[in-house]
Amino acid sequence: MPTDSEGVLVTADTDPDQVVQVWTDGGCKPNPGPGGWAAILVFRGAERELSGYEPETTNNRMEQTAAAMALEALKRPCQVKVFTDSEYLKNGITRWHQGWVRKNWRNASGDPVKNMDLWQRILDLCKTHTVEWQWVRSHVGIPMNERADRLATDAREEGVRSAPPTRGSKQR
Repeated sequence: MPTDSEGVLVTADTDPDQVVQVWTDGGCKPNPGPGGWAAILVFRGAERELSGYEPETTNNRMEQTAAAMALEALKRPCQVKVFTDSEYLKNGITRWHQGWVRKNWRNASGDPVKNMDLWQRILDLCKTHTVEWQWVRSHVGIPMNERADRLATDAREEGVRSAPPTRGSKQR
């Protein structure tokens, strides 16, 4: 199976019964602001849902966090197919990271790469697992993508509801 220099799988031809499907999503409202992330892991019909909340973050960080948390949840090296509606996540992990690494984690403008901590975390996890990244269009009725979106939104909304009020905020 072809991989790049960091071990990130670009394409895979494997037995579907041996692959863990991971459906991820993340978002903020507003962006930046409170965010939620979610991942659904599917293996041989068994499913596991993961989700979480960050009080101050960005959409991109939540998309990356969903992928990192899903890969960290795997208990042994696996073949994984990650479905994401984030072109930022998919392109960053399959294409852009090679240039960033070559340029000592600088982007094309010479500025430090945003979210470098999460990119490095995901790349490290890709050394343990064989990962294929698949972009899917969001909000077009793909059931697992819609479910991941709902879980991420629910995590964000629950986090906002249960967060203590900040100084100067109004309580309802």
